[in-house]
Amino acid sequence: MAAHAAVPARRQFSTHGWGVPVTLGIAYGLYAATNARQGSTTTWGDFWVGVISGVVVAVSVWALHRFGRHLWRELRAAAWGALAGIAIGFLYSLTGASIYSSVVLGLIVAGVNGGAAYYLFYTHEDAVGHPAPY
Repeated sequence: MAAHAAVPARRQFSTHGWGVPVTLGIAYGLYAATNARQGSTTTWGDFWVGVISGVVVAVSVWALHRFGRHLWRELRAAAWGALAGIAIGFLYSLTGASIYSSVVLGLIVAGVNGGAAYYLFYTHEDAVGHPAPY
């Protein structure tokens, strides 16, 4: 007797895994290039600063979104906070501000974002780390 040959189900096309990181990377890259030019004409250096920083942010967001669920909630919150703090500190440093003010702003953003991420993860997971059923 032959077994039933079921047609394999097609995977639905979804932008959930790459749509948000690509959108954030493009927006971040455009903003970084705008900050880097500081009111003058656009140069190739400004273009490459925007492209490289956009790609770095997009890959970082994708990696944290994809593999972050395997981390403890504290470490995952710290990673999201660090990503946000580094990203904002870098953007602020492109405006020509001093390195100290860029570091302070980055640390403030990292602390606030890390705390908010920890609160979100803590209130939406059980004690083992499984996401909420909804």
